Amino acid sequence: MPVSLVAWALVALLLAVVLTRPQWEPRLAARGFPVRRWPWHWWLAGYPETVLRIWSTWRRLAHLNGLSVSTAPDRRVIGRDLVVQGQALRPRPPRLTWPVPTKNGLRLGVLLHPGQTPAPYFAAARAMEHAWRVHGVRVTSTRRGQVVIHVTARDPLTGDVPSAGSPAPSLLSADVGRIEDGEPWVIDLRRVPHWLVTGATQSGKSSLLAALVLGLAPQPVGLVGIDCKGGMELGLFGGRLSALATDRTQAVGLLSGLVDEIQARMRVCREAGQRSIWTLPDHLRPVPLVVIVDELAELYLNDGSRVARDEAEQCGTLLLRVAQLGAALGVHLVIAGQRVGSDIGPRVTALRAQLGGRIAHRAHDEASAEMTLGDINPDAVITAQNISEDEQGVAVVATGGRWTRARSRLVTTADAAGIARTDPPANPYLTQPDPVHFEKGDAAA
Repeated sequence: MPVSLVAWALVALLLAVVLTRPQWEPRLAARGFPVRRWPWHWWLAGYPETVLRIWSTWRRLAHLNGLSVSTAPDRRVIGRDLVVQGQALRPRPPRLTWPVPTKNGLRLGVLLHPGQTPAPYFAAARAMEHAWRVHGVRVTSTRRGQVVIHVTARDPLTGDVPSAGSPAPSLLSADVGRIEDGEPWVIDLRRVPHWLVTGATQSGKSSLLAALVLGLAPQPVGLVGIDCKGGMELGLFGGRLSALATDRTQAVGLLSGLVDEIQARMRVCREAGQRSIWTLPDHLRPVPLVVIVDELAELYLNDGSRVARDEAEQCGTLLLRVAQLGAALGVHLVIAGQRVGSDIGPRVTALRAQLGGRIAHRAHDEASAEMTLGDINPDAVITAQNISEDEQGVAVVATGGRWTRARSRLVTTADAAGIARTDPPANPYLTQPDPVHFEKGDAAA
């Protein structure tokens, strides 16, 4: 059968499905079929309807957003050296490839005209969302002369996020939820060593930290907590933590011990002639450490007394040293707070610059989102501001200039109790935290 006949047959089938949808959908629903949750609902109704909408609006959408080119421009020569060029007479839109359906939308390619760049297509993504009546449109360019449009028909972050179906694929990675294309949201500390988590109260920061601990708990990883709110959040994980500081004085002692640990690991690597612990032999490689700080501002704020100022200064200096030196030595930072700006204390902006992974939950003001995502992508800041109070756990995740929306799963009290009964790995430290400033038993109590 000729290819043109096959194409027209597919078009006729799509039209038939879309036009008869008001008849067959209520009948299936009346007979008890969950058509709105039915996996094939998107394939039988949503997909063909979106494809027809894309085809019917593409020419005009491309023209209005400057994506078309003219095959016959209007040029008039006036005098000897002056050419007047008017508006294009016959605009020709870029050619689309066949839309390929995905689990939550579809994917199609666009062949660029000679001389075009992907930039206008990035700018037209919001116009595509409105023209095609879909939840989201992302534009990427992986090949020269072509862009790929990823269409998300509905928001996959609504409802409850299911529990992790399988363990994370590698050491120091944790499945903490799902991203906006429906795939698992995996935080990989080997790839991005340090993370910053921000958001307003009850926006989902603590749930994300709990999901991260849940994913790392079965692994041979030492977990170290700093929770200056009396240990109300991280204290739930009890014996799984190798160390826990519940006030700033304990935090100074714990961070001092971590800096000593980093220096000890440096000596091991230097004596073995290696640049990181990951190239050491197995019998020499120390246990990786993940330092989780809940509410960073508590480490910096002070009442004006000299002791408080000195402790805040020490915390800022020690955290910055851990961030600068720890990545190659298996010491990773995950820092959470409502705001992470220069207004809360010294060296905060220098610390923020060391945290390559950024996660922004709902914020009360633009400045808070700007502090987290402004140096990554301006569009990510706008997306973070649009997170509503009903979307608890939803966040914008940014690494290396790329960003996406994601939602962490809810860790129940039973899950936290199970983590608390898990034993930490033996001897996670080459050295031990200073017992004068910090004792795990006292902090946990």
